[in-house]
Formats: sequence, C-alpha cells, structure tokens
Amino acid sequence: MKDILSQATFFDFASLQNTSQILQKRFPFLHVSSIGNTVLGRPIITYTLGEGDPATLYVGGVHALDYITSALLVHFTAQLCACMQNRMPLHTLQPAEFFKRHSAIILPMLNPDGVEIHLHGAKTAGILAQTVEKLSGGDTRHWQANARGIDLNHNFDAGYTLLKKEEVAQGITQPGPGKFGGYRPESETETSALCNLCRQIPFEKVMAFHSQGEELYWHYGPNTPPDAEKMAHSLAKSATYTACSPSGMAAHGGFKDWFIQTTGRPGFTIEVGKGKNPLPFASWKGIYKRIEPLMALGIHITP
Repeated sequence: MKDILSQATFFDFASLQNTSQILQKRFPFLHVSSIGNTVLGRPIITYTLGEGDPATLYVGGVHALDYITSALLVHFTAQLCACMQNRMPLHTLQPAEFFKRHSAIILPMLNPDGVEIHLHGAKTAGILAQTVEKLSGGDTRHWQANARGIDLNHNFDAGYTLLKKEEVAQGITQPGPGKFGGYRPESETETSALCNLCRQIPFEKVMAFHSQGEELYWHYGPNTPPDAEKMAHSLAKSATYTACSPSGMAAHGGFKDWFIQTTGRPGFTIEVGKGKNPLPFASWKGIYKRIEPLMALGIHITP
C-alpha cells in the first residue's frame, strides 16, 4: 500500500478500486463491500473489520475537493490491517484483540462522482455531463458537489430549514459546484445510502473527515451527548488539533449533525490539514502522520 500511495499524484475512483482490490487480496479478513451506488452508478465502497458490537463508522470523500481524506482513510485501513495481521499495536489501539469484540466500517469516498468530476472534468459525469458543464461554466477545478450539483454535506436532515435560509441569504438557490443542499433532505442517493447504513447499524460513534483547518467539531444541539466534549478534546489533543464549533452554513445540514440529532450518540467532524482546498496531494503523508494517533484513538474511545 505504501508504495502505491507514495507514487500517486491524486486519488480518484480508479485509485480507490485498485487499492481496495489489493487490500482485499492482502488481508482476507477485511470485508470490502458497497452500501449502494451514486447517481451515476459508481459503488460507494466500504471496508469492515471485526464482527462485534459496538461499531464505529469513519467517512471520507464527502466533498470532491476533500479527496485527500479518501487516501488517508485507505492508508489507515492498510495500517490497521497490517497491525491486526502481525498482532502489533497502532498507538493506543490493539487491533487484533479489539476487533475480536468490536467492529469498524470505513467508507473512504462517499462522493466518487464528484471526485471524478473535480479531477477529470465534466465528461466523467456520463448522462449528466452536459448539466455539469453548464453548472461549472466549463471549469470543474472547484467542484465539490455530487453529479447533480448537490452539496452532500448540506443534504442531511439537521437544521435543514435554517440552512436553506442561510443559502438564500447568500444567493444560493439552485444546484451548482457546491453549497446548495438540495430541495429536500436526503434527496441524493449518496446521503440516503449513508443514513440507511446508520439506521441498520447502531454505530456507537461516527467520524467524518474533511479538509481543511486542523479542527474537530463535536457539538450539535440538545441531543449532543454529555461526554462528547471530553472525547473531542482527547481526540483533538492526540493530533494537536483544536476542538471547536463551526458557524454559518457549516453549522447545519452535515452528517455528524444528523447523526447526533437522530441518535443522541457522539459524532465528530475532523478538518484535516491546513491551506486551500484542494490541499496538495503530496501533503498526505505529513497529514497522515499527524492524525494517525487521532484515527487510532477514535476507533476505541468510548463515551
């Protein structure tokens, strides 16, 4: 895995498919599956380790510009598997023992259509290529939505009405490269598939990885569990990140917001790296080295 990622200059859907095949072949105990397909039919790939409860969920690649998070989660999965196979610790986690009694699902790329559009242009959007071309003005370098021009992290049913008012105030009233949360919550196949996964499996906690800012968000409304703040500060400290609260349009409609509001269990958003999105892909090694302790702690930290 290390040599594949170290030679890459980006991480697209083909990269995810290729590395997933390598992981599955190298580690037979890793279950590679899909929770459904995108609007363009690309599978939303997941990795599962362990079979016990409680389970933890990690999600990346929600925004197309955050595709570096997909590479980070794939590499983390490879490290977890190697440590599990060799019965070695990964920071504070003992994977071989832990996954006898618990489980984790890692979803590296929720928005593969958007990643393809951002990296390779409107032509990758198939039947929606003409729509993407029009919405992007022919320039997809700043595309972060899915193929229908919906910002997936604004499409969850958490403060959705407030989010829509904020969008209108900023003149965002229709699909585009980003920021528009759709006409109703869970309108997109990607968000619906993720919510259905959480309805089927009572995850103890979820962690969504985005870029950038070196921050960790943990609070959403009155259903935020009382121990979430303590967990957030422990996680943030392990990566020397800052635990804080988002504002403006980032304050509603997100996956961790929906999870906290719906289940009353901990949900975290981790903004990796610092700079301007998309972060330079060459920075993934340095970012990973810094957040690996956080990622490992996140698997076994409990409320």
